[in-house]
Amino acid sequence: MHPAASARPRTGLGRVLDDLGSTLLDLAHGDPDRHPDIGGVVIHDPLDQPVLPPHALVLGIGVEAPDQVAALLRRLGGQGAAGLVLRAPVALTAPVRAAADEAGVAVIGLTRGAPWGHLGEMLRALLAEGDIGVADSESLGGLPSGDLFAVANAIAALLDAPITIEDRSSRVLAFSGRQDEADPARVETILGRQVPERLSRILHERGVFGELLRSDQPVSIDPVPDGRGGRSIPRVAIAVRAGDEVLGSIWAAVTEPFSPERVEALREAAKLVALHLLRVRAGADVARRLRSDLLSSALEGGVGAGEALGRLGLAGRPLLVLGVALDEHGPRPPADGSADAATTQDRQRLADAFAMHLSAVHPRSAAGAIGTATYGLLPAVGPADKAEARALRTLQDFLDRVGDRLPAIAAVGPVAPDLSGLAHSRAGVDRVLRVLREGTGRATGRRVGRLDELQGEALILELRDLAAARGDEPTGALARLIDYDDRHRSSLVETLRAWLDAFGDVVAASDALFVHQNTFRYRLRRVVEVGGIDLDDPDQRFAAMLQLRVLRTTPPRGG
Repeated sequence: MHPAASARPRTGLGRVLDDLGSTLLDLAHGDPDRHPDIGGVVIHDPLDQPVLPPHALVLGIGVEAPDQVAALLRRLGGQGAAGLVLRAPVALTAPVRAAADEAGVAVIGLTRGAPWGHLGEMLRALLAEGDIGVADSESLGGLPSGDLFAVANAIAALLDAPITIEDRSSRVLAFSGRQDEADPARVETILGRQVPERLSRILHERGVFGELLRSDQPVSIDPVPDGRGGRSIPRVAIAVRAGDEVLGSIWAAVTEPFSPERVEALREAAKLVALHLLRVRAGADVARRLRSDLLSSALEGGVGAGEALGRLGLAGRPLLVLGVALDEHGPRPPADGSADAATTQDRQRLADAFAMHLSAVHPRSAAGAIGTATYGLLPAVGPADKAEARALRTLQDFLDRVGDRLPAIAAVGPVAPDLSGLAHSRAGVDRVLRVLREGTGRATGRRVGRLDELQGEALILELRDLAAARGDEPTGALARLIDYDDRHRSSLVETLRAWLDAFGDVVAASDALFVHQNTFRYRLRRVVEVGGIDLDDPDQRFAAMLQLRVLRTTPPRGG
C-alpha cells in the first residue's frame, strides 16, 4: 500500500449501510459500529477459502440454508470478519442469531434483483476513498475529496430531492439517501447500477442525452412509462463538465418544477461534482500507476524487488504469477473511434476487471497492467500443483465472466518459492500467453493454460524466432521437396507433413488430406525419391518434423 494511503481510515460498516442502505443493503442482525473500519471485500468460496484481511466484509454468494449460514458465521468470527452479506430475505433463525452474536459478525441482506458484481463495485468504490494517496485535510467544497456518496447526499439535501451521479454511459457512480421517495425506475437503475435499456432508449428518442451534451443548463425530463403500467416522476438532469469534456451527469427525481434558486444550486453542484470526478480519476490513475510500477519492480527481480513486494504486502511467502491479455484475434463488438484507441481502452477495462476479480477472490493479491498484459500476484497456499490448479480455476472463472465482451487469454506461471523465482515465473506466463495467442498445437482453441502443459509449443515458437533471426531456410530433403512442389504444382511437402503427423499411418494421413490411399502411397514414394529421405531412419524423420515446425516452407513471392 502507498504510504499516504494509510493516513486515511477505511470506511466502516456503518458508513456502508448509510450510503447503500434502504436500496441495496439492509442490516438484518448485529452491531454495524462494532468494527470502525472494513479491511476489504471478499467473495466466499466454499472450495477455496482465502485468508481474510482484518475486518473483512464477506459476500456469501449462494449461502442460504440456516445451518450453512451459522457455520460460516462461526468461521468468519474466528478470522475477525466485520460482516456477512447474504441474499435477502435472510433466514434469521435462532441458531443464526446466536452464531452471529458469538462471532461478532453483522448479518446484512442484499436486496433481491441487485447483482452481486454491482454491489462489489460499489463497495470497492467506497473503500477506495482512502487509497488514492491524499491527506485527510484535503477537501473540495467542504467535502472529502473524491467522496461521491458524500457529495450526492449534500446535493440531495441542497435540492431536497433524491439524486444519482452517473458517468457518460449512464452507469451509477453514487447515489444519495431518500431513494424510497423516488419511483421504481430509479430503484431499478440503482439495483442494476445502470439506467435500464428501455428507459435509456426512450430518453435517446426524446433527445434528452443530446440536449444534456449540448447545454450547460439543467434539462427537465417529463415522466416516462415505468414498465409496470405507471409512469415515473419527473427528473431534472444536468451534465457534469470539465471544460469541453462531459464527465457524467446529475439526475434529481422531483415532484415539482425547480425554482430559479434550485436551478442555480444544481448548476453549482455540477461544478463541484466535476472537481470530485477529476480527483477520483486522478487518484485512480496514480494508484494504477503505483501498482503497475511496484509489480514491475517485483517481477523483474532486481534490487528493488524486495521493497516492492513489501509495499504490496506480499513479502516473505511463495507467490504465483498470473497473467491475462486481450485475445486480439477473438470476436469483439465494434467500438467507436480508431482501432488502436479501442484496443487501448479494452486493455484498460480488462486490467481493471481482472484487478477487481482477483481482489475479490484473493484479498491479499496485487494486480496491474504492464505493457499489453495485466499481471497478478497472489500468495501460493499448499502444494505447488494444487495452488496452480486453484489459480487456473480463478482465471477460468474470470474468462467466463468477461466472456466475448472482452475476449481474453490467461496463464499461470510456476510457483515462485522466493523472490528470486518471480522473474522466472513471469517469463513462464509470457511464454504461455504467446502460445495461446498463436493458437498452435495443443493450444488450439484454448484460452487458459500453464507452462507444464504447453512448454513444447513454447519451445517451437522460440525456435522459429531463432531461425528467423539467423535467416535459416530449409535445406536437404525438405528444400528439394519444396523446390519440386513449386516447379510442378505438386503436394509432396503436404504429403510428408500428413504422414509424419499420423505417425506413419497411411489410412489416417490419406483421410486427413481427402485423397485415396493408393494416391497417397504413390505420393509418399515420390517424397522418398525426390527428397532423398529415408523414412525408416528416426533421425531423418525427426529432422524433417523439426524443419516443418520451425522453418518457412512456402517459397517467397517472386522467388
